Amino acid sequence: MSDFDLVIFDCDGVLIDSELISAHMLVAELAKHDVHVDLSYVARHFLGRSYPVVISQIRTEFGLELPPEFETDYRARLLAAFDSELTEMPGVRATIEALAVPCCVATSSSPPRVERALEIVGMTGLFGTNIFTASEVSHGKPAPDLFLHAAARMNTPPARCLVIEDSFNGIRSGLAAGMEVWQFTGGSHMDGVALDGPGLPVPQRRFASFDDFYHPVPHLRKTDPAA
Repeated sequence: MSDFDLVIFDCDGVLIDSELISAHMLVAELAKHDVHVDLSYVARHFLGRSYPVVISQIRTEFGLELPPEFETDYRARLLAAFDSELTEMPGVRATIEALAVPCCVATSSSPPRVERALEIVGMTGLFGTNIFTASEVSHGKPAPDLFLHAAARMNTPPARCLVIEDSFNGIRSGLAAGMEVWQFTGGSHMDGVALDGPGLPVPQRRFASFDDFYHPVPHLRKTDPAA
């Protein structure tokens, strides 16, 4: 394992256990417009991607132009579901608080969604202003732009960055940016997902619990986590 000067966390499916909530909501909302997909389809095509990319995929795949109010309605229903169902990933807060190097968030979520999601679970203060979204770059994941943007804003060379991702599109993005990528597989949406296969990107490490995060990199942990 390399030494790192920055840890970049994805948000959905890494910091918060949100992807299964989002997937169920999207499947239900699309069905109202006679677009019938299952959770497996959502995982393959939508996981880790921004809303505009998702809509483009729907347009291409199903020849459907969703009405302008679809996004507003979907986001409102999703945030309402977050209010009652959203939880942070077990152990992630302690992991972040113990880091001896800076960290930030790089997410495909919209600014209002990530702001509200982190607020719901009480994690906003862990990152301050170091939260970067796909709205800040021309090309979202799986392009490397977002991670490169985050590294530049944090004044860190890409080769000195460690990316924590769950989705295959996110893994592709981090690897394309020249960063080390670890895949977190402990989210509820990862249950039963095949991690290896033709065309799937290969991260440098996989781990299913944040309790195991520091095992290969004990030097990244503060000697006094309370400091």
